[in-house]
Amino acid sequence: MASIERTLLAVIGDEDSITGLLLAGIGHVNEQQKKNFLIVDGKTQESTIEAAFQEYTERKDIAILLINQHIAEKIRPTVDKYQQPFPALLEIPSKDHPYDPSKDSILKRVQKLFGD
Repeated sequence: MASIERTLLAVIGDEDSITGLLLAGIGHVNEQQKKNFLIVDGKTQESTIEAAFQEYTERKDIAILLINQHIAEKIRPTVDKYQQPFPALLEIPSKDHPYDPSKDSILKRVQKLFGD
């Protein structure tokens, strides 16, 4: 089964979110020196965020991609287009930006399935 190879979490987030997750042990650098996280700040360009999103969704060793919701908003069309089961995409809150269920692309899809 293809999902057996997928053992990593990847994160696109702000510094606080990334720091917490790295302290929890999710950090990984592969043989090609590719990290499984991207720290986004006010200077990070949308193209950089999109490139990381594309890389993480195409990698075969990533099972789950976590992205801060306020960062997902910056690349919303790309996030909304993503429909693959692996890696699973989860939008998470950050310290300064609470979670808004009305913006979550996955939750919108689930609501559409159930006719809400």
